Amino acid sequence: MIRNVLGSVLALAGAAAAVLSPFRDWYDGRLGRHYRIEELFTGITAGRPGPLGSILLAFLFAALLTVVGVVLRSRLLVAAAGVVVLGFTVLWMVRQGQALGSLAVAGDGSGLRWGVAEAAAGGVLLLVGAAVMSGRRPARGTHDQPYKAPGSENPDTWPPTQEPGPSVQTSTLPEPEPELYTGPDPAAHHPDEGPDADGRPRR
Repeated sequence: MIRNVLGSVLALAGAAAAVLSPFRDWYDGRLGRHYRIEELFTGITAGRPGPLGSILLAFLFAALLTVVGVVLRSRLLVAAAGVVVLGFTVLWMVRQGQALGSLAVAGDGSGLRWGVAEAAAGGVLLLVGAAVMSGRRPARGTHDQPYKAPGSENPDTWPPTQEPGPSVQTSTLPEPEPELYTGPDPAAHHPDEGPDADGRPRR
């Protein structure tokens, strides 16, 4: 929480510095908002564009990214804003150096001025703020909780007493009773029955 607050303060300060820098002198008494955005890609000229056609527009876009990144606690958006500010500042220095042959810093008011330094400092503050921020942490929900062991909901029945393996189902139907034999006992012996010694049946 503290890191997010500190990083947000640094990022907002950097965005404010970047937005204010085009209203200051950049080189030899010329304001930063007097440079066209397309001049950073085609070459520096002496023309003066309107506010929305100058380098101020790029810095306003970076400030918008910063505000959204701070609200969403997105380090990526804040870092992207810092890259935009530093990128346009360095690109301007390259084009200005190509137009004049060199860049110089003079004490009489000519050469590089405080506007460029303020823009560069704003970009650095944005990158530092993105590095300090801890970002948004994922919400702790049910997916973040460890899985419970099977049967741990009812510890009285754990561990199971049944051995692993296929279960054998037994029939609960009653077994059929054997039929009773009501005839004569085949094991009983009657001496009057059967053939006699000569093989003739007895009467």
